Amino acid sequence: MLATYLIGLREGLEATLVVSILIAFLVKSERKDKLKLVWIGVAAAVAVSVIFGWLLSYTETTLLQDYRQQELFEAVTSIAAICFVTWMIFWMRRAARGIAGELRNKLQDALAVGSLAVGFMAFLAVVREGLETSLIFYAAVQGANLDGGPLFALIGGILTAVAIGYLMYATAVRINLTVFFRWTGVLLILVAAGIFKYGVHSLQEATVLPGVNDIAYHAAGVLDPSTWYATLLAGMFNVTAEPTVLEVLAWVLYAVPVLVLFLWPARKPAPAPTPAPQV
Repeated sequence: MLATYLIGLREGLEATLVVSILIAFLVKSERKDKLKLVWIGVAAAVAVSVIFGWLLSYTETTLLQDYRQQELFEAVTSIAAICFVTWMIFWMRRAARGIAGELRNKLQDALAVGSLAVGFMAFLAVVREGLETSLIFYAAVQGANLDGGPLFALIGGILTAVAIGYLMYATAVRINLTVFFRWTGVLLILVAAGIFKYGVHSLQEATVLPGVNDIAYHAAGVLDPSTWYATLLAGMFNVTAEPTVLEVLAWVLYAVPVLVLFLWPARKPAPAPTPAPQV
């Protein structure tokens, strides 16, 4: 539940910031008549994202009857999810400072084209986050005992993000987004490492990869499944008591280099050269 709450919070805040930037631009430009188009685009993006999430679940539970096919499908969606997570956190780290200006320029171009372009732009801005959320959520809860808790946690994270976005837009509340995205990025990298580990396990179960019986270590005494901390580690980062050797390698080989690259100080742009004085 904590993992899915984090996914909803992170992705939801990105989408909320995008929508708030679009709304603020239209209000300041005295184009409030176009706000309804933004909301139509947002609603359509949410609907497409929900349908996409349902299709993922329907494909595995109904269309794929063979156990091996189901495991392969879970592996493919897991790998796709970590690709999206990795791309998203590095893109946000690089583009966060200039995203507002870029969105304003695109919205200005959309206003020049026509009303439908405004709604379509809002749709595109939100649907990317929505599709990512559906895919990452599906990959994160694979193998879990779904009692509705993870879904409620995801919705809770999204609602929290909407509340934060509203406070930032309507009041003087300011949040250090650089720090927020850095630490949530670290946690999401660890969540993605767990998803990758699960994807490797699915490939082993489908006999695509060997070593399903090669256990790396036995830590049931330390990671007792009945304890709260073992449940937390398993749910958040897929740290389990008896993983295979390939699962451990996958977790480490993803988490360590990606964390190092993500936390490595960004290179500052070189200062513009000073023009030579005219003689």
